[in-house]
Amino acid sequence: MPTLLTVILNWRTAEMTLQSAEAALRALDGIDGALVIVDNDSGDGSFETMTAEVAARGWDKGPQQVRVIQSGRNGGFGAGNNVGIRAGLPEGGRPDFVYILNSDAFPQAGAIRALMDHLVANPATGFAGSFIQGDDGAPHRTAFRFPSAAGEFEAHTRFGPISRLLKNSIVARPIPEATTRVDWLAGASLMMRMEVLDRIGIFDETFFLYFEETDLCRRAALAGWPTDYVLESVVVHIGSVSTGMGGWQRIPRFWLDSRWHYFQKNHGTAYALGATLAAVLGGALWRLRLVIQRKDRGDPPHYLRDMATHHARALFAGRGADVARNQTRPAE
Repeated sequence: MPTLLTVILNWRTAEMTLQSAEAALRALDGIDGALVIVDNDSGDGSFETMTAEVAARGWDKGPQQVRVIQSGRNGGFGAGNNVGIRAGLPEGGRPDFVYILNSDAFPQAGAIRALMDHLVANPATGFAGSFIQGDDGAPHRTAFRFPSAAGEFEAHTRFGPISRLLKNSIVARPIPEATTRVDWLAGASLMMRMEVLDRIGIFDETFFLYFEETDLCRRAALAGWPTDYVLESVVVHIGSVSTGMGGWQRIPRFWLDSRWHYFQKNHGTAYALGATLAAVLGGALWRLRLVIQRKDRGDPPHYLRDMATHHARALFAGRGADVARNQTRPAE
């Protein structure tokens, strides 16, 4: 029977994380494996609270042994999940699959089994993710295409004719009506084949938050391991509880860092610059329309300026680092 390691990352949401773990344990019934909760250096007593609760509920001795471990530092989403993945199964066992679940996500009956069954039945598939809905039952868009310069222009222009012209570059796909292949999926509920992680590596910890699962799915796809969206796996996701994304008053630096790193790493510096220029041009055209039409701007204040300034600094900082490396390179 295949074995599964479930990883839930906590940051200052101990009560909700325990609720997520409880839902996961119900959905894990009959599956061989273990669950590890990683506290991402919350510093608010989360680790102690969850450790005590796991013992009080007997989860540490259950059929799905639950452990609470401390990351030691808040390195972000990918780094925290990597701590759990590296921990493996109890007593150092190696799982066949790894399942990462957000602390504000709640698998419904059969949701985890559906992902595992799909990967077992489709040995050429690397990753599988769930159909995500809100606690109000509304479906969430979690199936995506890989980001591109054309997609950046389309997203920031917000203009129907351009969207139709660039429809195959739109990052957020329509919600699939059947199990299907996608470029990448949101990491709120994602199962990964351990064999794939052994080959391509785990999360790139340069990403603090956002784009890390995009990058991981892309690395898997390039290695010949695609990602599938599994409609039969249903997970309720509250969303943005830890990150506060819905209430951003200014685009945070970590998002800008991640965006720049994704494009530069996967496509090179020139393409990253082009993607940023496409976004700024598209955003400028959108703002011209706002002069005529009364519409919601749709992004935080100073968004375009912050992006352009941040990425210009990143560009010149990168050039400076290249110069320094060339100056200190040993003679050949």
